Amino acid sequence: MQPVGYVRGPYRDAGEIPKGLGAKHETEGALEIREEFEPGLTDIEGFSHLYVIWAFDRAEGVHLMASPPSDDRPHGVFATRSPHRPNPIGLTVVELLGREGRVLRVRGIDMLDGTPILDIKPYLSSVPPEKLRRGWLAEAESRAGKQP
Repeated sequence: MQPVGYVRGPYRDAGEIPKGLGAKHETEGALEIREEFEPGLTDIEGFSHLYVIWAFDRAEGVHLMASPPSDDRPHGVFATRSPHRPNPIGLTVVELLGREGRVLRVRGIDMLDGTPILDIKPYLSSVPPEKLRRGWLAEAESRAGKQP
């Protein structure tokens, strides 16, 4: 795989990214697409939100059990957003604010500046909200007295 572009944003260190219960990902940034992939952005402006598939390029090691900041109990890595994965791939949904050539202005980044972008896809969901389940996170929020 090769990056189709790179994230441009304010986060230089993972400790700066909001984490845990109630964390809001409202930071604005940009997805800067490599010149040769610009034609692939044709018609993207019609979508309000995008999936961004990216690489945890600075994560080290694999941990099959993770204790996320939102819970004091360990969970399997596949039930978390931990960067320490067998294949260090991240997935984020961002709001598309606009396009300027090969740069997409977005809101909701939770990646470090310079993070390689592997792919972008329109966010489409046919799952009705009443059918969504939040797994262990709902229980952790309940214990912490927070609502989803």
